[in-house]
Amino acid sequence: MPDVLSAPLVVEFPFTRSLGPVQSAFLTGLRERVVLGVRTTDGRTLVPPVEYDPVTAEEIRDLVEVTPTGTVTTWAWNHAPRRGQPLTTPFAWVLVRLDGADTALLHALDAPGPDAVRTGMRVRVRWAEERTGAITDIACFEPYDGEAGEPGATGKSVPAGGHSGVFGDPITGIVAPARLDYTYSPGRAQSAYIEALSARRTVGERCPSCRKVYVPPRGACPTCGVATAEQVEVGPRGTVTTFCIVNIKAKNLDIEVPYVYAHIALDGADLALHARIGGIPYDQVRMGLRVAPVWTEGARYPDHYRPTGEPDAAYETYKELL
Repeated sequence: MPDVLSAPLVVEFPFTRSLGPVQSAFLTGLRERVVLGVRTTDGRTLVPPVEYDPVTAEEIRDLVEVTPTGTVTTWAWNHAPRRGQPLTTPFAWVLVRLDGADTALLHALDAPGPDAVRTGMRVRVRWAEERTGAITDIACFEPYDGEAGEPGATGKSVPAGGHSGVFGDPITGIVAPARLDYTYSPGRAQSAYIEALSARRTVGERCPSCRKVYVPPRGACPTCGVATAEQVEVGPRGTVTTFCIVNIKAKNLDIEVPYVYAHIALDGADLALHARIGGIPYDQVRMGLRVAPVWTEGARYPDHYRPTGEPDAAYETYKELL
């Protein structure tokens, strides 16, 4: 039996968003060790605050300060914290209904073990030493012996009534990094495709029903839904069917912008794959351009495709692959 291929993969991007008045006040308040909620027309206080009532969809902006103390409504123990989580030692994920709020806030609870956590226990905010206007300004929650209505973790009572939400230097936008780490293991068809690439060959699979050749192979025909097993070598040359010009430099990708990524229909294939086009100015890439792969020493796949010098392919020969 051949070895099962696997590789660690990471999908990562920064998510940038602007903030409306409610979220801006909430995050700026956290920076100032103030927890704000928003009051609905029927008197409920929502923490974290939202800009529209989840029941009536009415816009709401009536801010109110709540205490940094509260009660655990439910919880789950995290035995093995992952990268980027609030604590590096085992902790509990908890939903905490802060005193004065009608909804619960999700965060981490620093506790010595699961036996020390229970629904109904009293907790308070532990503020981060350095605060920037983010949910991480709450470092975590910690056990607290006080009762509702007593001074909170800031050492002061919370005033009754609303809150203006006005702070100096308000937070108007945030950048939230999104990242997914996972291990990918290809199946039989894609393993054969990868192994062929290491020998500088491109192999697809033919559907026994519609006779189309799919590259990369998927182990089944996406049109007919039947299994595929017949291997077919395609290329190495192909035709650019469509393309885009990339003007934003990608992290960890040492390619100067602008450059071109294209869909390329390899000769003998009925599905276009995508690859970078090189060896030609970006503004001269065009549909129908004939290209061939360029390999680098020790690479398991082509570095890019470049023009072959052949006449452009007629549109009729690739229009079904757009």
